[in-house]
Amino acid sequence: MDLDKSIIGLSGKTFIFEVEKRHLRKFAEAIGDANPLYFDEEYASNTPYGGLVAPPTFPMAVGANGGDLPLELDTRRMLHGEQEFIYYYPIRPGDRLECQMKVADLYEREGKSGSMQFLVLDTEMKNEEGKTAAISRTNIIYRKLTT
Repeated sequence: MDLDKSIIGLSGKTFIFEVEKRHLRKFAEAIGDANPLYFDEEYASNTPYGGLVAPPTFPMAVGANGGDLPLELDTRRMLHGEQEFIYYYPIRPGDRLECQMKVADLYEREGKSGSMQFLVLDTEMKNEEGKTAAISRTNIIYRKLTT
């Protein structure tokens, strides 16, 4: 079944993600990034950030913790096409992020093997003041099922 544009705007359940120092340290270790800005409080306090911040790709870990969309997708047809992180404020330890995934867009393109759909999913992360801290944007290529 192909997707249709009626799914644009469809949202998952809101979920809360509480950022802890260990999350930042473990994530930085997992991606092999030894930047002390993510785990060394003394170092981080002497930077323009004034304290620890999350690595740029950290929202990927946040989005994996909940908020699934009420949408049945055939995983055999899905291919991760692109990932983008849009920051408005740094993510820091102690942040309590209110997160929600939604379908931001759906469009179609022709490829070598035929028509493909592109599903754009945004996970918006708001801080405790209700301001958007970051958006994790995933572009999924939804291919035609070959028999």
